[in-house]
Amino acid sequence: MAAIGRYLKKHTESLVKDVGIEQACQITGKSKATLGRYYSDHDEHSDRYMPIETVALLEQAANYPHVTGALAELSGSSLQYDERRPNEERPGGVNADVIALSQRFAMLMGEYQQSMEDGKITVNEAKRLLRETGLLQQVLIDMKLHLENDHGTA
Repeated sequence: MAAIGRYLKKHTESLVKDVGIEQACQITGKSKATLGRYYSDHDEHSDRYMPIETVALLEQAANYPHVTGALAELSGSSLQYDERRPNEERPGGVNADVIALSQRFAMLMGEYQQSMEDGKITVNEAKRLLRETGLLQQVLIDMKLHLENDHGTA
């Protein structure tokens, strides 16, 4: 088995153990044996990997997106994990998103104005600006998800 395969199986096992095998079976509708095959390093299971929709279901219940994180690392990317679970349904829909967007943009502009008072952006100021832009981006993603869910587009 290639190193990438072993790496993904290791993180698949971490995902299942994070959720708990019994709960993982309930969430996915798969047996313990089937879930075990997805992370088994035995030769007869070397070409079996967890389907992506199963990964998505388990990562919603997990404390951390283990498989998604592993895939990001393998591609040279990184994850910014948002513990507030943005994919959960939030009340208010698009209207609440527009208000949150306005508030987040105001926060970003406030940080920018404060950072530029001396004419340069320091490392700490850049970190605060990056944090605010990430939060603004998350509001846009939430808004996109609400629009897709409310209007049936994808």
